Amino acid sequence: MPTANEIRAMRQAIALSALGLGTTSPNPPVGCVILDHHGDQVGAGFHRRKGEPHAEANALASAGSRADGGTAVVTLEPCNHLGVTPACRQLLLDANVSRVLVAIIDPTSRGEGGAAVLKAAGVDVEVGVLANEAEAVLGPWLTATRRRRPWVVWFASALARTADTANLPAVRDLRQQADIVIYPDGQILEGIPGGHGKGRLHHPTRIEFTDPIASLNQLFDGGTRTALIVGDTEFARELVAREAIDQALIDVPRTNSDIVAADQIKKLPIFGFRAETVTTTSDAIRIIARPDAPHSPSDSGDGI
Repeated sequence: MPTANEIRAMRQAIALSALGLGTTSPNPPVGCVILDHHGDQVGAGFHRRKGEPHAEANALASAGSRADGGTAVVTLEPCNHLGVTPACRQLLLDANVSRVLVAIIDPTSRGEGGAAVLKAAGVDVEVGVLANEAEAVLGPWLTATRRRRPWVVWFASALARTADTANLPAVRDLRQQADIVIYPDGQILEGIPGGHGKGRLHHPTRIEFTDPIASLNQLFDGGTRTALIVGDTEFARELVAREAIDQALIDVPRTNSDIVAADQIKKLPIFGFRAETVTTTSDAIRIIARPDAPHSPSDSGDGI
């Protein structure tokens, strides 16, 4: 059973992991916190991009010798293979940690998996710690990895009908957590320019409209795990029809007119989505929606 300090450390690790959103792909965004043998935090780290140290390596580097006999708290199972960087399970063994807490098992782990190797070496390993909370960051990567197609967020907004969508404040913010952005004219740009490092992300300069699912599969093969689609386009509508949109963000410009607001919402192609959150920004009403799941016998609610 995790201690209060360990639960707190896992939440810190989850928050840290979000610093890798938009740059780690095709690797996952992971965070790690190191506690010493007293349970005090002595190290922390996150994975920034493929080819650079993993979260555990960064956290152990900051902890130094204080990790000896301590606990590693990590959002995803430590990797079990030697690639561009060392195997994280070996780094933890070399640091002589006595306990490892893991939120989620890595579906891409090699061999027995890092957790199993750590256990076999005598390390106390606990899995499933705050797994649901860790999925707030890891969920899109896990989904994309499982189905081999990027997690797709659609900015389906009246504000995105203008020609200069790239400079919309909402788009500038949203692209910070996306590997790529697909604009209304079909142009594809990296979400954070140069964020993944040279040669880590491969994508065409424009989207192919002929087969949208094949286009997404191609993007996945090139390293993309999260994609932001901007605007009400033929490509986006086809993905809606193919049930390939994972989240829709619907911004409606603020107005003092009830009729104008209702008319703006009516024009947006949002049927088939269920609102999860409705909030406001400085210039819009924002609806955050997910594809409408099949209704259960007790569910009589309607999708958006």
